[in-house]
Amino acid sequence: MLFGKLLPREGNFFELFNEHGGFILEGARAFQKMIENYSNPALRQQYADEVDKAEHAADRVTAEVNRLLHRTFITPIDREQIHSLINAMDDILDLLQDSSETLSLYDVRAVPEQVLQLCTLSVRCCERVQHAVTLLPNLSKPATTEAALKTCEEIDRLESDADRVMRSAMSRLFREEADVRELIKLKAIYEQLESISDRCEDVANLIEGIVLENS
Repeated sequence: MLFGKLLPREGNFFELFNEHGGFILEGARAFQKMIENYSNPALRQQYADEVDKAEHAADRVTAEVNRLLHRTFITPIDREQIHSLINAMDDILDLLQDSSETLSLYDVRAVPEQVLQLCTLSVRCCERVQHAVTLLPNLSKPATTEAALKTCEEIDRLESDADRVMRSAMSRLFREEADVRELIKLKAIYEQLESISDRCEDVANLIEGIVLENS
């Protein structure tokens, strides 16, 4: 009992979630800027560096959440939910960074319009992830619960939109791209970009579960 009294009872988990959500949005917007300025090598590198910076900052937040879990006696929501949520959020930024690096490693010289479309949908998903996370501390309010569930539904719809864009992009790629090397490169990139919205949907599903259990 004495040991339990010495440990923090709540911890600043919600603040850390918010901080991480901010880095997700920073990374997503930097990635979009990189794609929009892809024809400019200097700007492309500048925004790729910003994606890396956001990913490294988010990793530190994830590590702090996991450390805090070990030091906190009573958590504001289920411990497993905290662990799953922060790691699912971290997966989003990892994929953004991976996508940025893949474009460079594969030496992609120009990006098709479908890459920008998938990127834009990814950013919109990340914006809603960040918003949903800000609502978690106030789930006792019915209006907040409703807003959180609505935001999760929006993420699900955006993920479906990304699926459709990817299928269309793949169909066009296999019909029109004669260079096998380019086909392989773009296929991998399309799949990676679509996976960003999948990871956002994973976060939405976790948040939905938290909302339903704690509202």
